[in-house]
Formats: sequence, structure tokens, C-alpha cells
Amino acid sequence: MSISKAEGSYIYDSNGKAYLDFVAGVSANALGHRHPAVVSAIKDQLDRYMHVMVYGEYIQEPAVELSKKLAEILPDPLETTYLTNSGTEAMEGAMKLARRYTGRSEIIAAELAYHGNTMGALSIMGYEDRKRAFRPLIPDIRFIRFNEENDLKHITSETAAVVLETIQGGAGFILPENDYLKKVRQACDKAGALLILDEIQPGIGRTGRMFGFEHFDCIPDMVVMGKGLGGGLPIGAFSASNEMMSCLQSNPELGHITTFGGHPVIASAALATLNEIEDSRLMEAIEDKANLIRERLKHPLIQEIRGKGLMLAAVLPASDLVNKVILECQDRGLILFWLLFESRAIRITPPLTITNEELNKGCDILIEVLNSHI
Repeated sequence: MSISKAEGSYIYDSNGKAYLDFVAGVSANALGHRHPAVVSAIKDQLDRYMHVMVYGEYIQEPAVELSKKLAEILPDPLETTYLTNSGTEAMEGAMKLARRYTGRSEIIAAELAYHGNTMGALSIMGYEDRKRAFRPLIPDIRFIRFNEENDLKHITSETAAVVLETIQGGAGFILPENDYLKKVRQACDKAGALLILDEIQPGIGRTGRMFGFEHFDCIPDMVVMGKGLGGGLPIGAFSASNEMMSCLQSNPELGHITTFGGHPVIASAALATLNEIEDSRLMEAIEDKANLIRERLKHPLIQEIRGKGLMLAAVLPASDLVNKVILECQDRGLILFWLLFESRAIRITPPLTITNEELNKGCDILIEVLNSHI
């Protein structure tokens, strides 16, 4: 499909056919396509300046204001943010900071975790089939099972950090259960290890809170962001306490550097995105929209709907059926997508701005396609 334009909840192909977008760029377009507030912020910044230099020589208002905004909406002590080009780069920085701050090397991640595809993030991916071809990866990585409390005994005085997705994405939108994140937090505190939460998918309003961890009474030592933060432009960020982040200032100097991280045009888009999500009170409607989807998608071929807010996965009996349904829905004008490791799941992650009318329209198409396979 060749794209000619995109607007709101729709993508248009080169023939002018409209496709209702239930994927939002894999959760990246939180405000849909070309939201006026984001486009306006980008154009305004383009009229001022684009890339100059981001190593600290010049104060650039968009990056400063975005970092201030993140400090305002994140809980203490997550007061200092390092802006990067992507979520996976932010994860690389967080891993480096954890080792630098603690003086330890071991990093614990979860089976079926996905944190990106660069070498460090790949090393903590909990899916061997996608890693095998690139070994050897970085050493001192240990894996535990998500939601398995017995595995928390592996968090010890040797552990620099535990890295978890707040909601496991590629695994099938798996929620933490039975206060699991709180128990991980307690185990980390006992061992003197850091807790890093990956909010690249659940963050920026998608679950009905600005960050997914706000649902689970657990504050991490570091939070990693990406996707929806950029309003459709590429961005990543990791936030920690100022004391912790200052470790990257010396030994060596500029312990983590990036050419384009904090780019003024992208930072302007991100700030506009955060302001719009807050000011429009979009998050207040997320639960109702999620309930609408769950109610409309009661169907004999849908075994369950996992996830939270507008981060949902409809689980079907078999992967070959998933493939057929996704492709047939696209033919009928509805964009759905796959999940990385759970082949029986259909991704449903529409823009936060999607209307109830659009949700009903998309659910109608999906139900019609499912009915054809009974």
C-alpha cells in the first residue's frame, strides 16, 4: 500500500482509499496523524532553528521546556531527563547509567521482554530466536519470568538493575499481577539494585494514566520513554534522579552522547503532545473507549482481550487465523497489526483521539471478518 496522506484516525493510499487506523504507528501516534497542535509546534520551530548542537554548548528552549514538563508530570525522584532519538537508544543509556551508578554489572530482564534491537537492548530481549544470529551479546544478563514471584530471589547484591516493561508488549500485552511490580521494587530496594521500567509502549496516556506504572503503585529509579512521546516524530528519553544522572557527566566526560537527541523540532512536537494530552483531558476518556472495544469485540473466535486502556490485544485460536483476519481487515479499510512474540494476538492500539463512532466502525469491520471465519 502506497501512502498519499494521513489525517486524524485515517491513512489514505495513492488511490484515495481511506483506512481507519487501529495501530497508530505501533502506538507512536498518540494524537493521531498530523494533529494540528503538533503540526503547528513543528512549523513554529522550523521558522526559528533546527539542529545546532546538543552537547550542552547552547541552551535550546524546546529541549529545556520538554525536560521541565517531564519533571513536572513524573513523580519524585524522576526529575532529570536525557533526550535521545529512539526508545531503544534510551534503553541503552539507562543500562549504561545503571552500571555506572551502582558499580555492578549484572542486569536482570524478563523472559519474552522486548526493549529494542540495538546490541544492549537486544541483550535483554527475552526471546532467543531473535537474538541467536547476533551473538555474542553483552555479558552478565540474567532472565526471570514476568509475574513469577519465586524468581525475585535472583535479585542480589550483584545486580545493577532489573529492567521490566510495565506491561509486556511483544509477549502479548501482559499485565503485572498480584502487586508484582511492588514486590520487584521491594526486592530491588533490599538488594541495592535499581528498577528500570520500560514505558515505551504503555507511556504517554495510552493506559489512561500518563505512565503505566501509575496504575500499579510502583515508582522506578529510571523510566524509559519513546513512541507516543514524539507526536509522530522519532524520540526517546530516560529519566532518573539528578544525583543518578549526574554520573554521566564525568569518568568519562560526556558518558552518554548523541548528535540529535533533544532535537529542537522533535522536542517541540513532544512538548505539544504532552500539553495536548493534559489540556484536552484525553486520558479521562480512555477507560470508556477501552470498555467500548471490549464490549463490541465479544465474539466466539476472540478468546480474550489482554492489556489496559488503548493498549489491547485480541487473542484468537491460531496464528494463521490472525494473519488472515489482519489482511482481510486491511482490504476492508481497517488497519490492525501483529505482536512480536505472541502470534495469536491482534494489536489494537488506536490513537488516543479516536472517536467512539470510529471505534464502532472499526469493530464492525473486525466482527464481519471474524464472522466469515466461523
